[in-house]
Amino acid sequence: MKSERIAEEKLTKLRSILESMGSAALAFSGGVDSTFLLNVAKEVMGSRVVAVTARSELFISAEYTDASSLAGQLGVRLITVESKALNEPSVSENPPDRCYYCKQAIFSTVIQIARKEGLAWVMDGSHAGDTGDYRPGMRALSELGVRSPLKEAGLIKPEIRLLSEKAGLPTSNKPSMACLASRFPYGVEITPEKLRQVARAESALHDLGFDALRVRHYETMARIELSPDSIQKAAEPETRRSLISALKKLGYQYITLDLEGYRTGSMNEVLPEIKNQETRIKKNDR
Repeated sequence: MKSERIAEEKLTKLRSILESMGSAALAFSGGVDSTFLLNVAKEVMGSRVVAVTARSELFISAEYTDASSLAGQLGVRLITVESKALNEPSVSENPPDRCYYCKQAIFSTVIQIARKEGLAWVMDGSHAGDTGDYRPGMRALSELGVRSPLKEAGLIKPEIRLLSEKAGLPTSNKPSMACLASRFPYGVEITPEKLRQVARAESALHDLGFDALRVRHYETMARIELSPDSIQKAAEPETRRSLISALKKLGYQYITLDLEGYRTGSMNEVLPEIKNQETRIKKNDR
């Protein structure tokens, strides 16, 4: 297949990039992309690659458990750091560039670890398909000199999943992950209590048999995003009653189903409106 051949060519390029880097600390989440990158880096760099995982309230605890288990399976040393990003108003107050400040804090710590370990680079699992959406965190990585070998090799998500499957990695079909802060509209304060509420709501939906999903938090209202083929299932009377009951027990008074379905970065769809509001405010202040 042509697509498989192209993916293999990019994999060869990735190996060459990693070989030229020599050694690195990888910011490791245990997701599809960082697991694939860690596997290839282990093959190329051996003990000269170290995985660094940030434990934070912004991620569900199961993700840290998965990351720890995967690093062990791949035979890579894992270093855990405690992220206190939520203590910073630039993160907890949830401005549109929240991700910039969060990434800056986390990767500054990873850089310190890399220096202590004598590693030449810090890298992350961003790929070539991560450039289409609003991603202020990318600016932080660029400023800090963090490398993104998957992106440099031109690899995109479907290719990473294909190559992960060929390598026998258990993450090849793992749903995309994102930090829990992405569930909140910009400008809404993020607190540990709200994060736990969202995490439990998404866990309840997983228990009901749903896979790719997000629960977007609007204080007393939950806006549920499901894959398009799951929307009809959610509307079935018995499932709908179970879903409503589970989320109301968690404190949501209103439960809505987004008919457009699950999509990454849906909170960014209002950014032009936010920018227009800021422009109007500035004009009025003159």
